[in-house]
Amino acid sequence: MVRMAQWAVVIPEARLAAERLFHHETLELTDVGDAPRPLAGDEVLVIAEAQPPQIVALGRVASAAGRADDDPDNADVATPGPVVVTYTRRFFDDPAAAAELTPAGPVTPLDSNTFATLTARVAPAVDNRTWLVSLDLPIEAPNPAEAVRLFWSYVMDLGPRELPTYVSPSDDELAMQAFVLGEEANQDPEEED
Repeated sequence: MVRMAQWAVVIPEARLAAERLFHHETLELTDVGDAPRPLAGDEVLVIAEAQPPQIVALGRVASAAGRADDDPDNADVATPGPVVVTYTRRFFDDPAAAAELTPAGPVTPLDSNTFATLTARVAPAVDNRTWLVSLDLPIEAPNPAEAVRLFWSYVMDLGPRELPTYVSPSDDELAMQAFVLGEEANQDPEEED
């Protein structure tokens, strides 16, 4: 039997939200089930759990080995471990259509033609540019060290769901935009959304 080298991996909706907010190097899938499993080095399309499916990232399987049972009497028995995908490219904010894809669970093998067709829809990579990202909070504190501690406490408590972050290209500070939850957000109280 020839193993498949390309896969579609479905990212659950809750994890998709976290992946859009934070830059993670890997995606770990713990509930893959008993279906065929990818092996290290296999290529992956990361698909959003949505209808219709959308490709949100590309990756490569970093590890998908089994792990030994903790019981020393069962040292020969390996149980399936998580499938770990290392991102090679992310485009969560500009997904590519994959309507003809019908995932059969969290991990679905793909033939090389289907994989090539779907990856061809992905927008070409663009060069990185430098951005200025800021978060300004007025903090009342008795000294600078306490102000910094309170700042990080607010950031951890409120997080990206409540705190606006301001972003502008480093060469055009006047183009600053506010973002909340990875989406542009109007912060002018006198303007309606």
